[in-house]
Amino acid sequence: MRICIIAEGSYPYVVGGVSSWTHSLINSFPEQEFVILAIVANRSLRGKYVYDLPDNVTEIHELYLDDLDWERKKRRKSRMDKREYEALRNLLLGQETEWEVLFDFFQKNEISLNDMLMGEDFLRAVTEYYKLHYSQLVFSDFLWMLRSIYLSLFTTLKMEIPKADVYHCLCTGYAGVLGSMAKHIHGGRLLISEHGIYTREREEELIIAKWVQGIYKTIWMEQFEKMSSLAYGKADLVTSLYRQARELQIELGCPSEKIRIVPNGIQVEEFCSPSGKREEDKGKINIGAVLRVAPIKDVMTMIQAFGFAKEREPSLKLWIMGPWDEDEEYARGCFELVEIMKVPDVVFTGKIESSQYYGRMDMTLLTSISEGQPLTILESFAARKPVIATDVGNCRGLILGEQDDFGAAGIVTRIMNVQEIAQAIVSLAHNEQLRLEMGRNGYKRVTARYQLWHMQDAYKKIYGDFAKSIGIEKNDTETDADGREG
Repeated sequence: MRICIIAEGSYPYVVGGVSSWTHSLINSFPEQEFVILAIVANRSLRGKYVYDLPDNVTEIHELYLDDLDWERKKRRKSRMDKREYEALRNLLLGQETEWEVLFDFFQKNEISLNDMLMGEDFLRAVTEYYKLHYSQLVFSDFLWMLRSIYLSLFTTLKMEIPKADVYHCLCTGYAGVLGSMAKHIHGGRLLISEHGIYTREREEELIIAKWVQGIYKTIWMEQFEKMSSLAYGKADLVTSLYRQARELQIELGCPSEKIRIVPNGIQVEEFCSPSGKREEDKGKINIGAVLRVAPIKDVMTMIQAFGFAKEREPSLKLWIMGPWDEDEEYARGCFELVEIMKVPDVVFTGKIESSQYYGRMDMTLLTSISEGQPLTILESFAARKPVIATDVGNCRGLILGEQDDFGAAGIVTRIMNVQEIAQAIVSLAHNEQLRLEMGRNGYKRVTARYQLWHMQDAYKKIYGDFAKSIGIEKNDTETDADGREG
């Protein structure tokens, strides 16, 4: 079976949760052929993979959202007919939209984005949208903002999509648009696996964004909601990682009968190393933070909290383990904050093999402002380390438990609460027995429900059901993904 993974801003260019999950999934099914359709910002990332691609990945296709197509070119069609215009108009106005009409318009015609965005049809639709909802704004600003918003969407709609049996989108958004269009053009089945809820993540980013202000934040949010609504409507199956995420998907318009909960899973044995303490760790209480140094991980709050905790417990040492090239300006701000605060014992390791470090840690720390179901928490549990994490995504459920009575495996704090995070660090630092007990609780939890083979078996069944539904008699997945008999 040929499976097209559609990933936005992640695999195979960025390390971290979604990318690690994707790499693991592909390796779990060596008998299946995978094609990657990767959505990235621009051509500067072309071919810059941070993963060694598995042998069963046969093709990579790249979509650059920031590609500019403002030159004029020969085209077969410059204007929309009545039905095509109505589809565009309804999309802008947030009304029921014939997306298939738009798919065909962009796929079957050689469209210049310059002609589209500067043309009469788009101007007329924007003008109507403006008069109905935003006439208090300066029209020229409004028009250029809409052109900016729809440039990325129209670029997506022009993408030539590879043929596959299953289109597996790792989020809604632009990935969901591509998956929906692929299903319309090529048939096959559409699967969406959300790790974080796309529209909520974009909303959180827009709240703190400086590049867009005022009511334009709302307009951008409406656009993301339109794309997610399309994906939920066209999907044959949608997976979520935990119950609250499923409830949010339903709230955002996904039919409940389409949703299946499939938690993350890890290879527990990889993180079950002995203590691993080294001579240099003598007298230190090590705190590990496995993450990308990026704003969404709120590393600056982490550094401040550690600084205050360090004043109360001098033996603390913070290891920030992960790449910092995703947002170099933010990373520089983090380095400077350490210097300004004069906080000793903060180590930025850069990209490392985290499994080699967990054994040296006494606890791990996650201060994100948004998460799904973090793999780093599961890895910490596998290494029997307690976790301090902010109350985002499924962090509370993982640490305190949802379907078991194993007990707390760490401490949950509020986001961006420096004092609360610092207090949690000090509390665990001063109580070794509590750390050991919480570490054991986490280990029981991860082995009971979050092992890699749990996830593999779930997707083996999903892929198998899809194969049968499209008439592929021999699915080559007659044993479980790790070789166990089904």
